[in-house]
Amino acid sequence: MTMGSNVALTALSENVGSAIVSLGWSSPTGVGDADVSVLLLDESGKVRNDADFYFYNNPVAADGSVQLLGKEPTGDGSEDRISFDLTAVPAEVERIVLAASRYEGARFGELDDLKLTLADAVGEGLLRFVIEDAGEVSAIIFGELYRRGEEWKFRAVGQGYESGLAGLATDFGVDIEDDETESGTEAAQEGAVSIPGTPPQAPLEAVPAPRSPAEEEAAPKKRTTRPRTAKKVTPPRTPVKSLAENESWRQARLFPVSALKNDRDRETRATSVLLSVMAQVPRFGRRITAPFGAPSGRMETFTEVSLPHGDTPRRPDGVIRVERAGKLWTALVETKTNGNPLKSDQVQAYMDIAARRGYEAVITLSNDVALEGSPLVDVKIDRRRKHQVALWHLSWAEVAHQAQMLIRHEGVGNAARTWLLQDLLHYLQHDNSGCHGFQNMGAAWVPVRNGINDETLCQGDPRALEVVESWERLVRQVCLRLGGELGQKVLPAQRSRRGTDPGARRARLAEQLSLEGRLQAELRVEGAPGLLTISADLRTARLRTSVEIPAPEQGYPLTWAKRLIRRLAEAPADLHVETLVEGNAGGPRGTLERLRPEPGDLLPKDSSTRITGFRLSLFKSMGSGRGSAESGFIRSVDDAVHRFHTSVVTHLDAPASGRTAARERATV
Repeated sequence: MTMGSNVALTALSENVGSAIVSLGWSSPTGVGDADVSVLLLDESGKVRNDADFYFYNNPVAADGSVQLLGKEPTGDGSEDRISFDLTAVPAEVERIVLAASRYEGARFGELDDLKLTLADAVGEGLLRFVIEDAGEVSAIIFGELYRRGEEWKFRAVGQGYESGLAGLATDFGVDIEDDETESGTEAAQEGAVSIPGTPPQAPLEAVPAPRSPAEEEAAPKKRTTRPRTAKKVTPPRTPVKSLAENESWRQARLFPVSALKNDRDRETRATSVLLSVMAQVPRFGRRITAPFGAPSGRMETFTEVSLPHGDTPRRPDGVIRVERAGKLWTALVETKTNGNPLKSDQVQAYMDIAARRGYEAVITLSNDVALEGSPLVDVKIDRRRKHQVALWHLSWAEVAHQAQMLIRHEGVGNAARTWLLQDLLHYLQHDNSGCHGFQNMGAAWVPVRNGINDETLCQGDPRALEVVESWERLVRQVCLRLGGELGQKVLPAQRSRRGTDPGARRARLAEQLSLEGRLQAELRVEGAPGLLTISADLRTARLRTSVEIPAPEQGYPLTWAKRLIRRLAEAPADLHVETLVEGNAGGPRGTLERLRPEPGDLLPKDSSTRITGFRLSLFKSMGSGRGSAESGFIRSVDDAVHRFHTSVVTHLDAPASGRTAARERATV
C-alpha cells in the first residue's frame, strides 16, 4: 500500500473477524528499538478514557479486543505484533490508531525498513505498508483501522510526530504526565497515564479521520476530568459461596482425563487431543510442524488410520497432512505416553510405509527428550530409494512449551483458540495424562550414586555415560519449562573449547563424573546478565545454582557492592555472594544476610586487587530418587532453577558491557 490509500478488509479475506498487525524495523548499527501503542477513538476522534490507550504498561484490553503480543526477532531486526478481535471492539469505537515511538532523543530516521503488515485470523498476510523516509521524528502513526458501516477498513498513514509519544497521545485526548517533573503530585494520584522519560509536549494537529469537516467541527473538545486508568481498577470481591457450590467439584473440560484406564487409552486420547488442536489453531500447528520441514498451509489431521504392510496392516497413531499451492506434505505419527519407550521395529515399519507411499516424515512423540547424535530408536534407511523419509522426534515437554509460549506471551488470534490451547495444556499437565515429559534418570542412576559415595565407580564405566545422557535430557527439559514461563529463549550453553562432537563431549563429562562426582550445566537465559550454572554434587547431595556478574566498566568498587546489595533486596537471605578477582585467588564472600548491613565486606583488603565480577549462588539439597516425584532428583533440579531465577536473576540488570557481550559470544 502507499501512504493515504485505504482498503476494506473483507475485500482481502473472509477471515477478518480477528487480525494480527505487525510493526517492524531494523537498525543499521544493531542498536535501537521502538515501542508500539494503540489508541481506540470514538466518533469525536478522542479516546473515551485513558484505558483506551494501550502501550507497554497497559498491553491487554479487558474485553479481549486488543492485545500487545510483544517483540519477536526477525532476520534483519525485530517486529511488534498486536492481536485484534474486531468482533469484540465496542460499538462506540470508530477508529483504531496504530503507532510506534522512540525514546531518549532517538529518531525514526535512524532505523531502516519501517513497515506494517496485516494478517487475517488464519495467519495469511493481507497487506503491507512501507514507510520510505521517516525523518527526524520520534513517533509515527503507521496506520489505522476504521469502520465504514458494518465493515472494517485499513488506511496507510505514515505521519510522524516530532513531539514523540506524549504529543501523539495528548492530541487524541490521553492525559499525560512527566514522571520526572510531576511525580508525586495530586494529578498523578488521580490516575493520569504516565509515560517515563517524556517531556511536556506541545500539541500538534492530529491525523484527520475519514469523516466530513462538519462532523469534525462538531466533535466535542477534550475532557477536563481525568478518568481512572486500567491500572487503578480494583478486582471485584470474591462472591459469597452459595448452596449451589462445592469445593470438591471439578470444572467441566473439553479433554477429560478421568476415563483413562491404561496406557493404550492414554496414547489414543493424547494423540487425538494434540492433533485436533493443531488443526484448529493454525499458529500452534505451524509451530509444531515447521521444524520438521512442513510448509505453511491448510492442515488436516487423522487418528487410528490403517495402512497396508505385508500380511498385516499397520495402524500408526496419527497422520498429519499440510496442503499449500496444490502440494501435500504428509507425516505419520507414533505416540508413547507414561514413560513407555519407542519400539524400533514399529518405527522401522512406519519408515518403510512412508517411503513407499511418498510421505515426507515419520514423527515420534514420547516423554523422552532426543539428544544430538544419540537417536532414541535405530532404524535402517534404504539409500537406494529416490524418495527419502525424515525421522523426527518430539517430546511432550516441547509440546507443552509451545502451548505456553502462545498462551502466555504471543497469542493465537482470538479467545476461542486460546481456550482450546489452555485446555490442551491442562490435559498435558494432568497427572493421569501420562504426558509429563522426561521423568526418570534411568536404571544407572542409583548404582552410579552409590559408586560415587563409596568410591567404587571406575573410569570408563558405561553407566556413568548413561547418567550423563539423562542429565543432558533433564537440562533440555528445564530450559523448555523455564522458557515457557518467561516467554524468552532459554538454551543449554556449550563452551566452544569443549569441542563440538556430542559423543566426545559426553565421554569427557562421564570421566569428570567418575573423578569428581559432579554433574554441571550452563543455561543461557535471554536478558540475564550471565550464564545460569547448575551443579549437582553427588558426594554431598547438594545442588548449586549460580550466576556470574561482570564488574561494571566505570565507577568505584564500593559503589558496585552497594548497588548489588540494593538490587538483591528481595532475594533470599541465604544467598551466597562472592567477589571475583584477578588470578586464581578467591575473593571475599558471605551470605546476603550478613552483607546487607556491610556491603563493604565484599571488597578485597588489598585495594590494588582488581575485581572482575561477582558470583551469586543458592544451595539446595537434591532429591534421592531417580524419578520426578516430590522427593526425586528431577523435581529438585527443576525447583532449584525456578527459585534461583525468580528470586535472584530477575532482580539483576540485563547485560550491557562489552565484556559481557564478548563472554556470551564465546558460547555456542
